[in-house]
Amino acid sequence: MIAVSYDVIYHAGMEMIAALMPDGVPLWAAAAAIFASFFTSALTAAFGLGGGLALLAIMSSVFPATAVIPIHGVAQAGSNAGRFYLQRKEVVWPIVLWFSAGGVLGAVLGGRLALEMPVWLLRGGVACFILYTVWGPRPASFAPGPKTFFTTGAIAAFLTMFFGATGPIAATMIGAANLDRLKTVSTHAAAMVLQHLMKIVTFGLLGFAFADWLWVILAILLAGFAGAYAGTHFLRRMPESIFRRGFKTILTLIALYLFGVALVDLRTG
Repeated sequence: MIAVSYDVIYHAGMEMIAALMPDGVPLWAAAAAIFASFFTSALTAAFGLGGGLALLAIMSSVFPATAVIPIHGVAQAGSNAGRFYLQRKEVVWPIVLWFSAGGVLGAVLGGRLALEMPVWLLRGGVACFILYTVWGPRPASFAPGPKTFFTTGAIAAFLTMFFGATGPIAATMIGAANLDRLKTVSTHAAAMVLQHLMKIVTFGLLGFAFADWLWVILAILLAGFAGAYAGTHFLRRMPESIFRRGFKTILTLIALYLFGVALVDLRTG
């Protein structure tokens, strides 16, 4: 009797959890994204960049293609909001405001195209973006100023509607301003929060059903906060040189996997 009761309770609980999942998203896929949110947030807390790319790659592998960029944007908005709050007094607001003003233009232009992009092209584009960001040459430094910040914001927001993780673009722009480390990190976090919020609003206006993903989003945000907390205390103990080599290798393998998935999507689409 007791064994039967436990079995009934277990199945009832699983059915309840499954009912909270968006249509077409199995429980294992949501669990994988939540688990990844913890560790990728820890990566970002330890090294400042990188976690967004890893989470994007994993979400692209387990979520429907049309949901990847919107849900990734929510996760990144929450992750960057924590860093921004803790270091808000150090933010250089003129840079953030010019960057965000350009971002409005880029988000509007890129939003519609992102929703209409074929599945294979989205996955292949994400793979190319990851490989270029990890192994490609860094953009040359440029003279910082309102026009530069506005233009970079527009380009980054346009690209983030397709590829999600454009933090390296903003980091390059902010790095050219020759700020100290704390101002660089806090200003970058503020710029990313506003960029991802604009992306969320744009996808909402274009009809993406964020409400269907409510419980998955909440779990991803909570896991991200826990990961940031853990990363601050533990990941900094690992030698950075060893970690970066391993991180690049893992990202490369994920990108190659996405290329394979994109080819399958192209052949079967």
